[in-house]
Amino acid sequence: MDSFGAAANSNVPTTAEKGRRLGEHPAPTNPMVSPLLTDLYQFTMAYAYWKAGKHQDRAVFDLYFRKNPFGGEYTVFGGLEECIRLIANFELKEEEISFLRSVMPTCEDGFFDYLRALDCSNVEVYAISEGSTVFPKVPLMRVEGPVAVVQLLETPFLNLVNYASLVTTNAARHRFVAGKSKALLEFGLRRAQGPDGGISASRYCYMGGFDATSNVAAGRFFSIPLRGTHSHAFVSSFMCMDEIMDKALSSHDSSSTCEDFVSVVRCWLYKLQLSDALHGAFGETNQSELAAFTSYALAMPNNFLALVDTYDVMKSGIPNFCAVALALNDLGYKATGIRLDSGDLAYLSIKSRKFFHVIEKEFAVPGFGNLLITASNDLNEETIDALNKQGHEVDAFGIGTYLVTCYSQAALGCVFKLVEINGQPRIKLSEDVSKVTIPCKKRCYRLYGREGYALLDLMTGENEEPPKKGERILCRHPFSESKRAYVVPHRVEELLKCYWPGGSGNKREELPSLKTMRDRCMQHLDQMRPDHMRRLNPTPYKVSVSGNLYDFIHSLWLNEAPIGELQ
Repeated sequence: MDSFGAAANSNVPTTAEKGRRLGEHPAPTNPMVSPLLTDLYQFTMAYAYWKAGKHQDRAVFDLYFRKNPFGGEYTVFGGLEECIRLIANFELKEEEISFLRSVMPTCEDGFFDYLRALDCSNVEVYAISEGSTVFPKVPLMRVEGPVAVVQLLETPFLNLVNYASLVTTNAARHRFVAGKSKALLEFGLRRAQGPDGGISASRYCYMGGFDATSNVAAGRFFSIPLRGTHSHAFVSSFMCMDEIMDKALSSHDSSSTCEDFVSVVRCWLYKLQLSDALHGAFGETNQSELAAFTSYALAMPNNFLALVDTYDVMKSGIPNFCAVALALNDLGYKATGIRLDSGDLAYLSIKSRKFFHVIEKEFAVPGFGNLLITASNDLNEETIDALNKQGHEVDAFGIGTYLVTCYSQAALGCVFKLVEINGQPRIKLSEDVSKVTIPCKKRCYRLYGREGYALLDLMTGENEEPPKKGERILCRHPFSESKRAYVVPHRVEELLKCYWPGGSGNKREELPSLKTMRDRCMQHLDQMRPDHMRRLNPTPYKVSVSGNLYDFIHSLWLNEAPIGELQ
């Protein structure tokens, strides 16, 4: 076997041995996620660490962000499970090592032998639970291990967390503005940034509070409920009712068959045109649209939801839909509702609802007035807020472009910073105080007030006594001397939990289902004070450090900062 083969180094563990050591775990959802999904400088640094004999130095890195997105005061953490999947399957294959040799030709052979044996069995990951609300400066993840391998995790971890957290937060903000009673449907696949952007968006929008997706692949991968009807193309593809060849439809209970469903639809349309209760609200409707609706109902009688704005919503789309829905009702089926994709959504939804209520009363069709009204058409947080202020009758919002592309903010800006090496705290200084790191291995807590809302997040040194319920605690802004307060918490929650124990022997938290993470997200949002959640001018959420950690930060800052000299 040549020098690139596994037999070249008898100490290299086999894949099976690594699996037994690390514990079997599913691979990352996207097969592109591998140790090579990183920046070149991570490998050049790894080589420099190895060359200096420092590659096994024990390092601690914090992954966090500096500012909440979308002008808000909270973020929702996403991407943790994919990070754990990556480290559980971290292994450089021979073809990957060969590629690295080609781009790093001056590196010694021993370095590639080191890479060949590399895994994450000695890495520890402590993280806030995925789906939690999180805040600037507080570590979302603390990653400990040999400095070279942890450095190789930096870029993929940031890649997996940044977009996931951003789009989950965007979805949560849409959920908040829409309210709990409205259905939210993610329709963004066709506008997403590539296949992975589409799949990730569907997953994390669901976690952030959406109810369903149009993305079939995401429905399969993540068991997300699927929703979808037809497009304008389907409506405009029909010319007349004569195109419908198979006109038969069995009743809902299969006890009988209507041989000419088309005639029943026409009969109902005629009744609607003659109805005094509708006051001649419409005349001759578009017959190609009626044919499309009828055909779709024949194909999908249990899920008839029609797109009604291809020609004219109130003069054609709504009456045509109602004629088909009433024909279905005769056979024991219940139509689902309509989708509005253009025009004045508030006005059209109100007019449509009134039309449905008139029909329910006029023709004694229970529940017809409560048919589902779905709105789409490039909706975003602002337009939903505007609809709420105008008043509307929309039951469900289908949202795509602005949601999955995070149109109002391109990136979250998570960073991965060294805070300790071989037990020695490290700090990064900057003239921009927001970029100064908080050194050392830390523990993080969320303190709750008497009303059940979160008051603030508190960071302490690893060996400090944890805050206790009912005890007075001094909480300080990390960098502002005058910003401090005493807090008496009514509940204390420790945030960082062990999700990958490495060689520590700590109990590992199980990764929950996507549905559980969605429920956690909704629960955490309910535990936020309303003034932190509002869209305009939200109250900043406090992130603090203990008095001891504050003193330590500023002592280390003074020790590390160069002393100037004036002449």
